[in-house]
Amino acid sequence: MTLPPIRRVLTVDDAQGHSSIGEDGPSPAVRLVPERPGFRVTNIWRTGAAPSPVGAPDGIVDHKGVSPPPGGTVLRIIDFPPEPKDPQERQRAADATFTNLFPDAQHAPTSGQHPGMHRTETVDYALMLEGEMVAIMDKDETVLRAGDVLIQRGTNHAWANRSDKPARIAFVLIAGSR
Repeated sequence: MTLPPIRRVLTVDDAQGHSSIGEDGPSPAVRLVPERPGFRVTNIWRTGAAPSPVGAPDGIVDHKGVSPPPGGTVLRIIDFPPEPKDPQERQRAADATFTNLFPDAQHAPTSGQHPGMHRTETVDYALMLEGEMVAIMDKDETVLRAGDVLIQRGTNHAWANRSDKPARIAFVLIAGSR
């Protein structure tokens, strides 16, 4: 049971300043983790500075890791399959995800923590699109459902899909500092 691919639509201006649809289709930057079937990261767009030139070229295919470029942003949508019930399988899936896709995250869960615990130097807008996810912090957790928004401000956190259906969440990561 998987969710449909993300459709990415980009607008452009021509030489006369008239707008049109410049691109309409799947993102060229979809990332998978073979050890975590159903987990799909669709990187949509990134900016390299603020303010960002509105006509800057698309650089999302070159994006690596979880964090945006210094002073920039990244928009991604992640599909989360239901979390494995087996703790060893959860650990293996989290380790594969951070090793293969997000090595720049501060991924160092302590004993007893969720294996996906990590921290980034970013302000993240997390918008639940479909299903439900549990946002896990060091001291507590909350369930997010479609339509909910979480603002993650460089805190240690993890995500868990404890339901029996896939979940989809959009993230806008903004480079931050302490």
